Amino acid sequence: MHLHVHTMLQHYGYFGVFIILLLEMVGIPFPAETTLTLSGIEWSNRIFHLFPLILFASLGNMIGSTISFWIGRLLGRPLIIRYGKYVGITNERLDKANHLFYHRQNWIVVIGKFIAGIRVLIPYLAGMNNMNFIVFSLYNSISAIIWVSAFIILGRYIGIEWTLYHQIFHQYLVPSIIVLVIVSAMVVGVKIRSRKTHT
Repeated sequence: MHLHVHTMLQHYGYFGVFIILLLEMVGIPFPAETTLTLSGIEWSNRIFHLFPLILFASLGNMIGSTISFWIGRLLGRPLIIRYGKYVGITNERLDKANHLFYHRQNWIVVIGKFIAGIRVLIPYLAGMNNMNFIVFSLYNSISAIIWVSAFIILGRYIGIEWTLYHQIFHQYLVPSIIVLVIVSAMVVGVKIRSRKTHT
């Protein structure tokens, strides 16, 4: 897989990065994180420059997310389930992601970008739940730039060894984020109830 991505980057440059990031967010299984890591390595080899690399990668992610958002908004769950099975979107995954999304929309848009498997579902969920498009776009853009920059820099300074730790990274990151979101929701809930009790 690394070889194929590397070949595509060599042939298509920044546009290749843009296309891979866009297609991944629409739901087509392209290795976005591997692409960003390899792009970081190419940056260290002076094949890419940092600013246009972040720009093209972020735009690819943002545009792909926008397409998915409007698919979710206009066509809804039935169509996503019907055709999503071909790109790994199942009822179970959608329900799990939707449960997280319902309680903390803004934070999930930001944090979800770092969770493989959930990242692709977030824009669909935002559309399905009628999240304000401007708010979604703002948080999605911030998260895209942070996520893209993080993986490019990891590629630059850690190199291909990063992919060896990739599975372990997600194994511990996902549960940690879920626990953090749940605890935060509980704390906020307790504070709201406490205020209502005192009033």
